[in-house]
Amino acid sequence: MIENNILGVVLAGGRSKRFGDDKTTAKLGNKSLLDHTIEKIEKKFDEILIVSNNEKHDSIKKNVFSTKDLIEGHLGPLVGVLSAMEWIKKHKKNYNWMATFPCDTPFFDENLVDKIMNCPKNSSKKLFFLKSGNRRHNIFGLWSLELKDILLKDINKGHRKVEEWANKVGSEIIEINDENDYNFLNINTREDLETAKKKIK
Repeated sequence: MIENNILGVVLAGGRSKRFGDDKTTAKLGNKSLLDHTIEKIEKKFDEILIVSNNEKHDSIKKNVFSTKDLIEGHLGPLVGVLSAMEWIKKHKKNYNWMATFPCDTPFFDENLVDKIMNCPKNSSKKLFFLKSGNRRHNIFGLWSLELKDILLKDINKGHRKVEEWANKVGSEIIEINDENDYNFLNINTREDLETAKKKIK
């Protein structure tokens, strides 16, 4: 992959229903959850796009942009992915790929960004995901912009789950050795946030 041909995308458009309010602004240490993710990926990408329905995320930094979900209703990560693809098209950006990261998994190793960006160059696949053990991490992915039209069509048909859609179109796995049990700690609740705070200490 050509590094500057990949847009870094943070998916932050969820409702945070189990958390109670917008968890992207929740503080972990002296930074928000969103800031933790941006800090880990910003050195790797010329530009970063946040897909969020929170207007507070607009214009955080000069190379960090924000867009809302293309379809209202908090319909899941696939809509966020499509929204990023449409943003690339609308703004005539010269990206053929985009790498996606969750906004609520603050402990992932920065080396995983390189794993995603340096996926097999001889593969015919248009979609790649990290996998550790028996678990595929469907938000840590690399997506070809060639998938945009079929993704739009399938979303309009009612597809919502990344797992099912990825199985439909076909994806390739990037195997990793996940020695840290909290590498993929996902913060969905206030209790999860308290657990994360203990990890920082």
